[in-house]
Formats: sequence, C-alpha cells, structure tokens
Amino acid sequence: MKRFWMLMSILIICVGAVALTSQAENTSVKGDYVEVRTASVFAGACHYNGEVTTTGRDAMMAWNVTSGKWNGVDLTGLRAIAVVSADDNLSNAQAGRRSELIMDKSASHDQAVAMLDAIKSRNADALGQIISVRTASINFKHEGKTYEVGSAEAAINVEAMPNDLCCRMPNLIWYSPLVSLGQRKVGYTVKALYAGHTVSDNWERAGENSAFYGSFAF
Repeated sequence: MKRFWMLMSILIICVGAVALTSQAENTSVKGDYVEVRTASVFAGACHYNGEVTTTGRDAMMAWNVTSGKWNGVDLTGLRAIAVVSADDNLSNAQAGRRSELIMDKSASHDQAVAMLDAIKSRNADALGQIISVRTASINFKHEGKTYEVGSAEAAINVEAMPNDLCCRMPNLIWYSPLVSLGQRKVGYTVKALYAGHTVSDNWERAGENSAFYGSFAF
C-alpha cells in the first residue's frame, strides 16, 4: 500500500509538471520591441527637469513577434502598436492612462484574439483603459540597431545612440521602459509620429534620445 501511494504521488507530480510545461509552451511569445516617448529618456538633469512636468505624457509601443504561441495559437510574424496617453508624465504610475491598440491586419481572427489577449494580459498597467482597438497594415523593420515601424497614423524611426553612450553614462537615464525588456537600450528618435487623434492630440517628435528598444518575452 505504501508503495502504491508513493507511485501515485510521483504520477501526480509528473502530470502537474507536464501541465505546467504545456501551459508555458502555449503562452510563450518572444520578439523585438521599440518604444518612443514625448520626453527625453536620456538627458542632462536640467533638460529632464524642464520636461518632467510639462510633457512626457504620450508614448508609442510596438511589438514584433519572432516566435511563440499564446493559448495554443502561433503568433510568429505578427505585429502590434499601442498608443498611450496619460494625465501626467508616464513616470507617474498613479496617473490615469488610456490607450489605442493597432493590431496586425494580416492576422487571422484567432491570431488577433490571442495577440490582443497577450498584450492586455502582460501590459495592463502600461496601457490603462483601452478605448480603441483597430486593425491596420503594420510594417516593422529591425536591422542591426535600427527600428522602423509604420502604420496608418503611427510611425517610429529609431536608431542606436553612438557608442552605446547610455550604457557608459547610466545616471542620465531618467525613465524605465513601459514593459520589461531584455538587453534594454536607449535609442535616438529620428522621427516619431502619431496622427490618430483618438487617445490624445496628434504629436510628432524628432531628434532626441526618447526611445527604448530591446527584446520582449511574455
């Protein structure tokens, strides 16, 4: 009898491990990520203090899935963009946030549902209240340390900072990315544009160190 219960215990543990492994396989998504803010994330103290109370309330986030499934649905090759606007600088976690999600038009119905669920589940705090979800063609080009993202009414063009200056002078980084990133770097925003007029007034930024990029996993 004792041997029987020992075998049953081992069986339960093994079944539980298989279930956890299966769940992890069904909810493991990886890829490239880039984010642009309406305030410099790498700057001198005076520059930071001049912006923190007047701007930095808006951001665009873009995901490019390179591999993985969510709830058993393969999301490889899909892209998404989130446009976020807050009542205060995005460094204030208590500020009210609202967001618009742009989902990849090439996704099937099941893929769109799974991608939306993955983004909402893993980034609820960053997104706040989602007031609009729409589909559109999304281009996401990542070559070396250059990111180009384009869609109707939203565009991002980001390059690496020369000589990884942000890593050699980390005390000048004033914010954290809106999501957890692997190999996080600060990027130079060549140009960023939002013209949707859904979550905020239209805005455009260029020529500043206002971006983060790296790899995401959820």
